[in-house]
Amino acid sequence: MAKMDAITLLKEDHERVDKLLDKLTATTERALQTRRELLGKINDEIQAHTRIEEEIFYPAFREAAGRKADERLYFEAKEEHRAAVKVLSDLRRADPGTAAFGGKAKVLAELIKHHVGEEEKVMFPRAREVLSKEELVEIGERMQARKTAIESGRTWESAQHASP
Repeated sequence: MAKMDAITLLKEDHERVDKLLDKLTATTERALQTRRELLGKINDEIQAHTRIEEEIFYPAFREAAGRKADERLYFEAKEEHRAAVKVLSDLRRADPGTAAFGGKAKVLAELIKHHVGEEEKVMFPRAREVLSKEELVEIGERMQARKTAIESGRTWESAQHASP
């Protein structure tokens, strides 16, 4: 099996979250259990995804890229994460049986779709220009190990020393 590069891994995460958000925004106030389950999955996916991007991918991109426009992309992406995590936090506190929950879910979906669009149209093509295929595979391996550690509750340090 071929090793997955960083961008492919991130795009797969994007697709998974997009499908979950579409399902969530299609629910009604009566679908309490479905809303709770989807929100739990979305929360886990977004938390793991933003961490691997901010801890591994974004720093590697920033270091390799170097242009002012790349620096802006880096900081804008981090700020979009902060905004999405804030809305996600508000959504987790909202009553899933209300229209307000549906409104917050829609705003979260719009924020995520905007962020994903910028990454996939601007940041990822630029990353392919400034990072070699080998570097992207190595970054992808580190990101996958980190994501596995996050999902299993291990520490960052133990994930760094885990065998592949």
